Amino acid sequence: MGIKDDLLRGIYGYGFEKPSAIQQRAVLPIINGRDVIAQAQSGTGKTSMISLTVCQIVDTAVREVQALILSPTRELASQTERVMLAIGDYLNVQVHACIGGKSISEDIRRLEHGVHVVSGTPGRVCDMIKRRTLRTRAIKLLVLDEADEMLSRGFKDQIYDVYRYLPPELQVVLISATLPHEILEMTSKFMTEPVRILVKRDELTLEGIKQFFVAVEKEEWKFDTLCDLYDTLTITQAVIFCNTKRKVDWLTEKMRSNNFTVSAMHGDMPQQERDAIMSEFRSGATRVLITTDVWARGLDVQQVSLVINYDLPNNRELYIHRIGRSGRFGRKGVAINFVRKDDIRILRDIEQYYSTQIDEMPMNVADLI
Repeated sequence: MGIKDDLLRGIYGYGFEKPSAIQQRAVLPIINGRDVIAQAQSGTGKTSMISLTVCQIVDTAVREVQALILSPTRELASQTERVMLAIGDYLNVQVHACIGGKSISEDIRRLEHGVHVVSGTPGRVCDMIKRRTLRTRAIKLLVLDEADEMLSRGFKDQIYDVYRYLPPELQVVLISATLPHEILEMTSKFMTEPVRILVKRDELTLEGIKQFFVAVEKEEWKFDTLCDLYDTLTITQAVIFCNTKRKVDWLTEKMRSNNFTVSAMHGDMPQQERDAIMSEFRSGATRVLITTDVWARGLDVQQVSLVINYDLPNNRELYIHRIGRSGRFGRKGVAINFVRKDDIRILRDIEQYYSTQIDEMPMNVADLI
């Protein structure tokens, strides 16, 4: 692919031997300066693809921000920073994660000192641009990770806000496992003849992940079901998704008062606490994480092989992202959905939409993990 030698050293050092399918198809068009819309299943190396193309494009002799990567959550922006520092290790690429909840003065110090790449969340990045601390004149590449989320109602205005400050001949790359039609239609406004690398919907559900459901009569029974499953959860590591922050707090409290060890994370927690919980979970110090959809996209913890949807997600896209937290990079994974009577419809809808099959959970589910 004509990749710099020192970058190849970093890629091999990171543990990659050959490019994944999405890397084989998307790396060259991005390096060649084309606008790209890239879709690939969860856990197939999208973040490392972003990292490697950005490291290839950046000129380290110029101490200015040349690439900007925007992500929907602080954890994902930090993870991208980490992967990029690892892959760009021998190139001495300076990367800074510009995210909310962290010290503003530290951001200002790092940016004034000069970095090549910023990986951030839209709010903080916009703030730094408006303070003229993040100078945009040398930015040649904008990457929107989890692009469908970034262009949805919540972020759209902030993204537009950032985009206005970027140079006119900007290269734009969009990346996500799910790219609904209305998002693709929108891209004509800010992309020029993009190369589209898309996956058919029925190829999206991940081969390595077995999907099951447990029928629960009443909401209250979900808790007993979860307690029965606890030993299965701790074989490796498990992520349990609830639809609201309140539910996460409630379930965590209830599990703990029944003497189960669990940790919890959601967007209302102070950033220091979120960081601490992330690093405990990454290191394997905690084994069961109860969380909201803040965790549904992009986060990569290799040992996670079980995902439980305590509540079924509110939309079909999120389902794919959630279950994709297990079975990373071709490993085996299991997803279990707790389904009440009125949820059956939603589950069948997900099955049909992705032409996949979700069976009743077998007794020996532990053997499958």
